[in-house]
Amino acid sequence: MPAAAALTLSLLASVGVTLWWLWFFVRRDRHPEPLWLLARTFAWGMFAWLIAAAFEASLGRMLDSTLPLTLLLVALLTAVIEEGSKFVAATTAITELSFDEPMDGLVYAVTAALGFALMENVTYTLGFGTGAATWHALVTTLAHALFSAPQGYALGGLHWQQIRGPGFGRSGLGSVRGWILRGVLLSMALHFAFNGLVSGPPGLWPLLALGAVVALMIGLASRYYLSFEAHAREHGPSAYFLETQAQRNSK
Repeated sequence: MPAAAALTLSLLASVGVTLWWLWFFVRRDRHPEPLWLLARTFAWGMFAWLIAAAFEASLGRMLDSTLPLTLLLVALLTAVIEEGSKFVAATTAITELSFDEPMDGLVYAVTAALGFALMENVTYTLGFGTGAATWHALVTTLAHALFSAPQGYALGGLHWQQIRGPGFGRSGLGSVRGWILRGVLLSMALHFAFNGLVSGPPGLWPLLALGAVVALMIGLASRYYLSFEAHAREHGPSAYFLETQAQRNSK
């Protein structure tokens, strides 16, 4: 197969895998989000990759180092930059009326993450060829979505503060800062562990550890999703959800 055709197929496969994961997560929302807002959040996620790439380029010679301590520092800084960028992209949806229940936090966090992952996949494919495309499409696309699951938890917490009023959770881990701290730091920790294992020495144990990290991420994502779903079944639509629905219907 000609190189150009193989590259094109790899790019299309990356797009297809990303959109499939987006459909997989979005369709589980009990109250589907508007396509225009999902598309906008996805686009913000793509833009977040450009911002993250610019910051990562500033690391300079550290990226080429083979020293273990430097590699760990790069893995940590990369996790901080990328997860911070994705979280900012996801927060662009929380002021919209359509963001009306905790589950939406997970939906928009994953949507922004998949936009980020698509830009990363396309860039790596163009820069390193079809081999990089396969790895990124099959592994890192899902990894980015799972990294952002705790951020969805944080955004869901911000929703509860919004519907319970300004007097709810002004300090401690129930505060706005507390929700963000828990969600974003957990995302960064998972991303850092993943980066450290990927950049570490080859062998069976690193691969097993990498599998354990991925399994942990899947478990955390499932936990957040199930907790949001359980609350929705137990309490039904929130007062904020009913109010925003009425506002939309009146327009």
